[in-house]
Amino acid sequence: MTETVRVLVVDDHPVVRSGLIGMLAVTEDIEVVAEAGDGEEALAQVAATNPDVVLMDLRMPRRDGVSATGAIVSTYPSTKVLVLTTYDTDTDILHAVEAGAAGYLLKDTPHAELLEGIRAASRGETVLAPPVAARLMNRLRTPAPPAAAQPSPRELEVLAAVARGLSNAEIGRELFIGEATVKTHLQRLFTKLEVDDRTRAVTVAIERGLLPSPGAR
Repeated sequence: MTETVRVLVVDDHPVVRSGLIGMLAVTEDIEVVAEAGDGEEALAQVAATNPDVVLMDLRMPRRDGVSATGAIVSTYPSTKVLVLTTYDTDTDILHAVEAGAAGYLLKDTPHAELLEGIRAASRGETVLAPPVAARLMNRLRTPAPPAAAQPSPRELEVLAAVARGLSNAEIGRELFIGEATVKTHLQRLFTKLEVDDRTRAVTVAIERGLLPSPGAR
């Protein structure tokens, strides 16, 4: 008898989530045990239902898919995370793989391939959409660039102020620098941390120990 794969569907778009659940519901060997609309809810549902596979979106409110993937993989090693997203940039792929995702599929993946990907992930196999696999291979063939410089103390001061919720103008007044200078520091930080927005910059800095975690004293 074929073993049933228990799946948690995580996506912040209710219509997409419902569509996935409807598709999986008619598949005999796959059972949807729960759903979640963001990374925080996903962690709670993993704890409550212990799924075999988490079908994980990337860009979500409260907690994104990469952060949730890392937390799930480290806390629940028997649960496999299969990313299902519209994003196929090198940065998104690498962050997901580094977080411990068992696979990375795109939302235009044919249904049959998605179902087989879920089954393969549950068996501990690596699942990659062809465009994603090609990007990773190209990345491996390309010589690594020199290590990015570490953020300067001043740049970290600016980022710490961002973490406290200050605007560029407020940061400038607090640090006695112009708003244009604040923007320059942030752009340099984005480059050094390989991110493209303020929220991700703060998250990565905390993950790397460059800024204290929100609850730290």
